[in-house]
Amino acid sequence: MSAKKRKPYRYTECGLDNVFVYGLPPIVDDHGKKVFGVQNINGLHREIARLIVTQDAAMAGKQLRFLRTEMGLTQAELAKLVHKEPLTVGRWEREENPIDENADTLIRLIGIEKMELESKISVEDMSGLSVPRAAPQPIDIDGSDPNNYRSIAA
Repeated sequence: MSAKKRKPYRYTECGLDNVFVYGLPPIVDDHGKKVFGVQNINGLHREIARLIVTQDAAMAGKQLRFLRTEMGLTQAELAKLVHKEPLTVGRWEREENPIDENADTLIRLIGIEKMELESKISVEDMSGLSVPRAAPQPIDIDGSDPNNYRSIAA
């Protein structure tokens, strides 16, 4: 059975509402309830980060907060890197203000560098990704091999 045919696990523990991991085998707990155990969380978070920095839409606030924390940066540290005030980053993360398109592109590039993410997108093309679109699309990940989390192409 392919990973996409199994019911996905909605991985909200990462702080995002739109991450679905397919192919995780359910585990039956002591009470007979099916639960999911996520192995290699660091690998899963790297793949989520990679998909955020390469998505064809401006980052949502929750995605920015996820990426910032995965990079190990405070709001103040990220603000300094993008030449903004720390309060501005907080407002972006709470979705009180849209993320500046130039800052969005720069944050993606910083994420790729700091996390050593695989990306074959040019800076010019990445700039074109950093524009507002509809609500964030689902992030579908094949979790059948915890040593190699990969996007499930739509």
